[in-house]
Amino acid sequence: MVEHTTHNRVVGGSNPPTATRALTPIIEHLQERGRILVAVSGGPDSTALLISMKELGMDIVAAHFDHALRPGSELDARHVATRCDELGVELLTGRREEPLQAGSLQAAARESRHHFLEAARQSTGARAIALGHTADDVVEGVLLHLLRGSALAGLRGMPVTRGAIVRPLLRTWRSEIEAFLAERGVVPLTDPANADLRHARVQVRRRLLPRLESDSPGISVRLWRVAQHATVMQAELEEAAAALVRAGRINVLELAAAPEAVRREALKRLFVSSGGASPGLDRRTLARMERLALWGSAGDGLDLPGGLRIRRLYGELEVASTVGASPARVTIVRWTCSGCDSPTAAHLRPGARLTLGRRSPGLRMRPTPDRGSRKLQDILVDAKVPRHRRDELDLVFADGQLAWVPGIAVDSRWAASEGSAADHVEVRGGPKGLC
Repeated sequence: MVEHTTHNRVVGGSNPPTATRALTPIIEHLQERGRILVAVSGGPDSTALLISMKELGMDIVAAHFDHALRPGSELDARHVATRCDELGVELLTGRREEPLQAGSLQAAARESRHHFLEAARQSTGARAIALGHTADDVVEGVLLHLLRGSALAGLRGMPVTRGAIVRPLLRTWRSEIEAFLAERGVVPLTDPANADLRHARVQVRRRLLPRLESDSPGISVRLWRVAQHATVMQAELEEAAAALVRAGRINVLELAAAPEAVRREALKRLFVSSGGASPGLDRRTLARMERLALWGSAGDGLDLPGGLRIRRLYGELEVASTVGASPARVTIVRWTCSGCDSPTAAHLRPGARLTLGRRSPGLRMRPTPDRGSRKLQDILVDAKVPRHRRDELDLVFADGQLAWVPGIAVDSRWAASEGSAADHVEVRGGPKGLC
């Protein structure tokens, strides 16, 4: 539920210019985006963000979401409403009414909140949603990811932008926020969850970081700089990986020539582009995918999460769903033709009874030009048709004999002579490609 409240009263008097300047360089670039929806919990960070953007004269609207996870949470909404009334900022409020999804409580609450914020953004015509995360949040995120054994991507902390989300205060420290609010005499809310040591982030904030700072003063700033470098490096890595994934496939030779980090990023990108979750691959699965790419044979495959499977084709990799789709209706169409250059047709001797079939043991044909009888298996191998697709091919039989493998070979005994009347034959429906 989203409720709109319009406030018109503006705080009188002036604010200390030095305090405003502390946040101005961080958020003034957002003025080019037009209207911004500011997510306000009532805590220090989001309150400072709201006040700063208002003081800069930006076109803003506020939004507050009540997760309804503790008694008295509705009082936070009243506090935020009072603050917005003082600033003269329109406020949208929402309260969770549906059960949270199973799993992590914090993740489920975040998902519910973001769903509300996106609905509020659309209803107000805002171009972006501003969140109040700070440099301290970046450092805490880096440490959490390190404790979980994260790779380079986890060292970035959190991105400045992602879709409609913007985080203008990622270069602002919590101490600056506190000074900013103190100079204005603003008392923000205190979230009890921020003192609950059952949460890993609270343990990092209250225990790990203070101990690290005590042993190595300034380590928070150094970790923040690491996150900035990791952001640049990860962007370069993703750009190199994206160049390897073309039309939903990866060339095996190009992948083998790339550095290991680029290879694995490309494999993740291929997985996600084929419908896989992000993140959805652990290190062990990525290593197995890499071995398949570098050392596997055509037709080899590996099952992946989400009902997907990676297959090694002739010189390429692809990821496809293992959920069987309803087979398309395949038919033969033909008409009399004196000869044309259609790439999708075969010109066969007229009058034969044509039927469709699939591969079976022992099938042979005499492909044009006539070089003698050959096994269908050998013809398909030479044509580099992946092993897993050979049994899916629609074959055309003339009076019971294999006459045409569409796109690959025509039997010389059934091929029409050049210049003579022929049956122009096409197979319609079914898969669009062979490999």
